Amino acid sequence: MEDALSAATSIGRLGEDAVLARVLPRLAPGESALLGAGDDAAVVAAADGRFVVTTDLMVHGPDFRLAWSTPYELGWKAAATNLTDVAAMGARPTALTVAIAAPPELDVAVLEGIADGLREALACLAPGAGVVGGDLSVSTVLTLAVTAFGDLEGRTPVLRSGARVGDVLAHAGTRGDAARGLALLFGEARDGSGEPDASLAAELRRREPELLAAQLAPRPPVFAGVAAAAAGATAMLDVSDGLARDARRVAVASGVGLDFDAAALGADPRLALAGAEDHGLLATFPPGTALPAPFERIGRVVDGHGRLTLDGEPVAALGWDPYSGWDGRAG
Repeated sequence: MEDALSAATSIGRLGEDAVLARVLPRLAPGESALLGAGDDAAVVAAADGRFVVTTDLMVHGPDFRLAWSTPYELGWKAAATNLTDVAAMGARPTALTVAIAAPPELDVAVLEGIADGLREALACLAPGAGVVGGDLSVSTVLTLAVTAFGDLEGRTPVLRSGARVGDVLAHAGTRGDAARGLALLFGEARDGSGEPDASLAAELRRREPELLAAQLAPRPPVFAGVAAAAAGATAMLDVSDGLARDARRVAVASGVGLDFDAAALGADPRLALAGAEDHGLLATFPPGTALPAPFERIGRVVDGHGRLTLDGEPVAALGWDPYSGWDGRAG
């Protein structure tokens, strides 16, 4: 973390008002903001009369390492992980609030980079959405907390509990790339003592840019959530903890089983099922539905409360658990 520190421009030396004066101009409130940051609260339009809301936490250590991620990538990923949760409800993302707790010696350039990443991720993944407020605080560990809001635009929210036997199981996004990227970082971007090494990560970034980007700055198909809802998706969720682990949540909530097609999962079905943090969308659709792009059929809904199978054979719900780690690491 030392590379990110500078006494001359540390946030502790600058103070909150000066930090905000440098960070807020890098953000945009978005089209749905009637009143953005600056008052005690923002005002965001909800023409539908309802809105969806979700929140996610990123903590230095278990969720990211400054030696591996640039501040820009942190901001990008913080936006992406929340936008897909909104999309999984069939809603259009409209606004984010961002709270950051950071060590006082952290260079303000880190927060500026995070703001740039947030802004650019929103422009790319959810055009029209913006950051409308948040909070700054002090902590010994850099922590980001993002809350995202979305507009259902008159649609019924797509829940995890709507899958029915006979439905098509489909997925949009990459499968296993983020896991491959993380395995590379753990395998090749640590020093002799096992600590994350920025120079080794930089070399890895040059050699495997796509896999590193899949882990550090994912580009999930946020737009596909609305398309899935419009096509009649019966259930949907964001795949953040692993395809199998998240699929089981749909199976349990819906009281059904899910049978994956190994051939549809690619050359390494186990990694596709266990790899986490791709942030794709898993959905079920009625039989005969024309799947909206980029959804691909990867299986079917069958009998069996909470049961997962791969070509009919039982498969474990491997993936990421914040309290026990990842039980499906590549390599």
